Amino acid sequence: MNSAFLAFSLIDFIGDYWRSGVEIAILWVVIYYSYLYFRGTRGAKVLTGLLALLLTLILLSKLLELQVIYWLIRSFTTFLAVALVVIFQPELRRALAALGSQHIFATVTQKRETIEILAEATFELSNRQLGALIALERETNIHAFAESGVTLDSELSTELLVTIFHPKTPLHDGGLILRNDRILSAACIFPVSQRHDLDRNLGLRHRAGLGITEESDAIAIVVSEETGNVSICHRGRIERDFDPDDFKRRLSQLLLLEKYEESDSEELGGEADGAPGREHPLVSHKKDDRYDLDEP
Repeated sequence: MNSAFLAFSLIDFIGDYWRSGVEIAILWVVIYYSYLYFRGTRGAKVLTGLLALLLTLILLSKLLELQVIYWLIRSFTTFLAVALVVIFQPELRRALAALGSQHIFATVTQKRETIEILAEATFELSNRQLGALIALERETNIHAFAESGVTLDSELSTELLVTIFHPKTPLHDGGLILRNDRILSAACIFPVSQRHDLDRNLGLRHRAGLGITEESDAIAIVVSEETGNVSICHRGRIERDFDPDDFKRRLSQLLLLEKYEESDSEELGGEADGAPGREHPLVSHKKDDRYDLDEP
């Protein structure tokens, strides 16, 4: 009897309040994905500051019964919605554009094709000893760093990557950002890792590769200009001295979430990049590059 009564009570409760549950779920999804999108943008600090200020004023007005301040805050929220649209207009425009873009639904096939192109381009750069720094955007939005460079929004190709990182081109100086299978921007400024436990042989390009992975979940590919050695940075770690097959396998593991095991040789800043068996560099041009002032 009690079980039947509880069942009917539960059905009545769900019938009365299921709409509220749906609204809460929708709001939670919107807030959660909005947070994921905006946390990597320049406007994130503005939004955080506004929310902190409003919450502080609301709590103070409630605790101290400051009715005038509370009324002003409630009145101000109407204008705040308009202000937020103005402040986050670039981010909102990009989000709406992404919704209509097929690249937001990138398939595994596209990622495998991207890995093949990246492997070919990376070792073409390595063979020519052209220094390179490439960041692959994942879940965390790194558009704030992309805005520091030159927007390209172009299709990924080996020829274009080699051209961009050639020392005599205007865009070689800095990092390049990939979003899905497209080049988002080049000549970007990445944060340089300030960790003190790094190998002193690591140059600024490698430290910048580590820095972007400390600030986000991006994967950074680094090609040493001095030695041609290839490294992969992820989650604040650096793995070095890849050959083409190992590079493709490791990148597939990281991008396609395949199971892998980390060996002792992958310790952070483990061994310095060694020369790849070349007696003379293929490219003798030396420059005051922002990411290879002390490149190993």
